[in-house]
Parts: sequence; structure tokens; C-alpha cells
Amino acid sequence: MLIAIASDLHDNLANWKIFNEYLKKQGITTLLFCGDLCANESLRVMRQDFEGKIFFISGNAELYNSSEAENIKNTKFFGHYGKLEIDKLKIGLIHEPHHKTQLIKKIDSFDFIFYGHTHKPWIEQEGQTLIVNPGTIGGVYYRASFALLDTKTKKIELKILDQINL
Repeated sequence: MLIAIASDLHDNLANWKIFNEYLKKQGITTLLFCGDLCANESLRVMRQDFEGKIFFISGNAELYNSSEAENIKNTKFFGHYGKLEIDKLKIGLIHEPHHKTQLIKKIDSFDFIFYGHTHKPWIEQEGQTLIVNPGTIGGVYYRASFALLDTKTKKIELKILDQINL
């Protein structure tokens, strides 16, 4: 299964529309979101547009109501830290980088830990865990980017939004 990982939208709904169209064309039905979606409007638009399952955590710039986020159909809101399993892969979600990823690695073992916050797309291996920042889908400070994970091959790929073919 191919899943998408994004972070740091910061209410850039124009980029969201492009990203969502790409996901539809690729047949991607699972989205992991690593925080800083921001406003209630962005949360509503994301849930309205994306037809699949969304797993997401809060970031440090959220303006939406977390109680509203917990009750959205086909959406799993974890709060500040998420742990899930997809195709037997153990996945951790956190917004802030390294010191937090080290903390959740102590809690459990993971195949992948995805985080956001810095907006810089990044992949690094720490032991058996691949730690990935998909960058900023909102295009703040860096070009808009996201990641794709093939759960069968465990291959991760970083994508630049303005280089995708629609």
C-alpha cells in the first residue's frame, strides 16, 4: 500500500488542493499528518476533500479545536503523539524533531518515525528506525514537499509539490 505523509500546511489551502489532487490520481487512501494544519477551516477542508483515512497529530501552531478534531469521520486524532501499525509496520508520529523522536523511541520500537516542525525534508536511519521529516506541504521557508511510503517495500520517497505531474 502507498501512503502519504505530510506536515506543516499552515493553512495553505491552495497547496492542499494540489496535493489532494495528486493523492487522488495515485489512488492513495491513507494520509499521515504530522501537525501544524492550523485553523478549523483547514481541518474541515482537508476532511471534506480527502476521501480516505487520515491519522494526524497536533503541532505547535494549531488553532483548531482539539475536541472537534477527535470526532471527525474516518479520521484518527492522536493529540501530540501518535502510534499506529499499518501493514505490520510500527509507525510513530510526532511534531517536533530529534529530542522528541528520541523520547518516543524509548517508549517503543518503530520501523518509521515521522515528524514535522522544521519544514526541512529529511531522512535518517537510527538503528532499525527510519526517521523522516516530509517537509512542509504549506511551502513555508522551504519548497512545499511531502513523503510517500510503500508499505510493502518499505521504500520512502520525498516529493517536491511543484514537481509532481497531475
